[in-house]
Amino acid sequence: MNIKKGDKVIVISGADKGKEGIVQRVYPKLNKVVVEGVNVHKKHKKPTQAVPEGSVVEIYVPFDASNVALIDPKTKKPTRVHMGTVNGKKVRLAKSGESLDK
Repeated sequence: MNIKKGDKVIVISGADKGKEGIVQRVYPKLNKVVVEGVNVHKKHKKPTQAVPEGSVVEIYVPFDASNVALIDPKTKKPTRVHMGTVNGKKVRLAKSGESLDK
């Protein structure tokens, strides 16, 4: 999985296609990601003693990492990633040659 927490991504398929956001959480074993502002669902909370009226909460639901693409910092377009070395360190590179790791 080439996606890490804090990466800027764009959704390339699904109901939220075209939306951009920052990766909040990554589940590598499940191949899923949580992106800010994407795949938001409403969860109804039952009334409790602490909150007697109950509530409706918006939650970010994880979705498959294959539905997102990293955004190239140089061209601001979706890009694929390959590994390369910069100053002797192994880093992720966009197809334009720009480093995705800081």
